[in-house]
Amino acid sequence: MFFRYLLPSLFLATLLPAQVVPQFRSQEIDAEIGIGYGLALADVDGDSLKDILLADKDAIVWYQNPSWEKHVMAEKLTEKDHVCITARDIDGDGKAEVAVGAQWDPGDTETSGAVFYLQAPADRTQLWKPIQLTNEPTTHRMRWVRNRAGRYDLIVAPLHGRGNKKGEGAGVHILAYHKPEDVAQPWNTTLVYGSMHMTHNFEVIPSPPDEAEPLLLAGREGILRLTPGDAGWKEQWVTHHNTPELQGAGEVRWGAFAGGQPYIAAIEPMHGHQLVLYTPPPNGPKDGLWQRQVLDDTLVDGHALACYDYLGLNNRQIAVGWRAHHKIGKRVGVKLFYTTKEDGTGWEQFLLDDNTMACEDLVGTDLDGDRDTDLVAAGRSSKNIKIYWNLRQ
Repeated sequence: MFFRYLLPSLFLATLLPAQVVPQFRSQEIDAEIGIGYGLALADVDGDSLKDILLADKDAIVWYQNPSWEKHVMAEKLTEKDHVCITARDIDGDGKAEVAVGAQWDPGDTETSGAVFYLQAPADRTQLWKPIQLTNEPTTHRMRWVRNRAGRYDLIVAPLHGRGNKKGEGAGVHILAYHKPEDVAQPWNTTLVYGSMHMTHNFEVIPSPPDEAEPLLLAGREGILRLTPGDAGWKEQWVTHHNTPELQGAGEVRWGAFAGGQPYIAAIEPMHGHQLVLYTPPPNGPKDGLWQRQVLDDTLVDGHALACYDYLGLNNRQIAVGWRAHHKIGKRVGVKLFYTTKEDGTGWEQFLLDDNTMACEDLVGTDLDGDRDTDLVAAGRSSKNIKIYWNLRQ
């Protein structure tokens, strides 16, 4: 069974309403990382199994499914920390292309940041060749995103605008990098959006294979949907944060109920204490602001979201992680929120990890081919990588 029982594991289950019984088994595959800044799940070696990739403090690594053997792709690309990673098969050969961000220094809005494309060797278990691209300061998050021509761009979001001080000043320049046929040649870039301040994370909205992928961008001013079109990216605000009560959004993920109605999950404010649900206005204009509902206000430095159908409910449930960074004595962990209703109500919660995962990032996929979505988490102070195997029957 893909060696998932070789390591000591914690059986996680609780008795819930008869129709829903979450059952997960945790497996720690690495207990000695530096800082688990960013995760990605993709097939690295072309065996049709999703591998786990990590942007660690001083190394870029991947864990090979199913043995979870650790392979180093690159080390110490910059003087300061690596901070993000994205991996996706963008050319159809069954093997992922990988890009990473580094030189992480949120206090330096002039010269920090770095963006690298990692060129794969013939043997992908060996070191990859880093190709440095141009960058805006404070490189923070990145994704491969399908454009209107059916190709993939590398979209990179810094934390701050160039020269910003405490979120004041220039807007953050979200750039799309256009991959050339020869990756060693200069990569052209275009501006996706440049008016939000202190953007923290963004989401690629799932779309049909023949369509371009829209984005959700979370930051100081709220949450914005960006849809590619003939005249650039169309802007549509999900929520505006322009009052003392609403102080920005950090993490953001797209979800949907069983009836097809979309929702958006967010952690507010940045590194905040609230898990928030946004649903479209029932009777308002199509482009109106979405309705806000707080699902949990007990997070301690919330920092990770992953929305998938873990429980086979034909909707997307919400996994949320918190890290309690610099919060001495506070517990850390991961929760799963789920509902069987289609109107955004009736949410229940299940404690998936209690104080063994200071969660910096969360991602989900089917790792073992049983058609259930498993969850992978990376820790900060806990310095670990864990798989939560979905044991749904």
